[in-house]
Amino acid sequence: MFTGLVEGTGTLKTVEPRGKDMRLSIEASFELEGFQLGESVSVDGVCLTVVSWEARTFTVDVSQETLNRSTLGQRHRGDEVNLERALRLGDRLGGHLVNGHVDGKAGVIGRKRRGDSWVFQFKVAVELGRYIIEKGSVAVNGVSLTVNGCDENSFEVNIVPHTFEVTTLEGLQVGDEVNIEVDIIGKYVEKFVRNTQESDTSSTSKVDKGFLAKHGFL
Repeated sequence: MFTGLVEGTGTLKTVEPRGKDMRLSIEASFELEGFQLGESVSVDGVCLTVVSWEARTFTVDVSQETLNRSTLGQRHRGDEVNLERALRLGDRLGGHLVNGHVDGKAGVIGRKRRGDSWVFQFKVAVELGRYIIEKGSVAVNGVSLTVNGCDENSFEVNIVPHTFEVTTLEGLQVGDEVNIEVDIIGKYVEKFVRNTQESDTSSTSKVDKGFLAKHGFL
């Protein structure tokens, strides 16, 4: 589990295809204090397991499923990625709950300066756009961001100077693809409501706005 608050960036030192899978070696820009084999690290928003490490460089394996869902299969030696180590019990939750299980990819369709910040627009598949709401949270390449506005297949975020400087988002240009993880709470609510409606034998569903508010979903 992660928060979407990127600790720093990393540089891909090796990109090694292994059949339909891949092995990546990454050099972090920060100290890996207390690093352990088998721990989870978010790499551009993708939760990966450390299989070896030395000093600031660690190695992870990427499965075919992850390559299909994310942009990691498009990365090359020398590329930079966002890194975040797993959340520990007792840590501050400054962003939002991020699993590191990427839902899919989105394309950059707009980038403009607004004061000291930058505003990015992304196009996303409708099946993911349904979970993105105005003033909700979304993880873009592992970075927790607040949604300024959205419609069924696009959304807009504002990136403050600090986030722009310490992540790889600064390098995004129109036409680039990013990893997207939508807020998991929305998916759980949808399934809960759907299952409740399907099991309801009466003609009128018992799940309405009042029910959701009572149980803390609204």
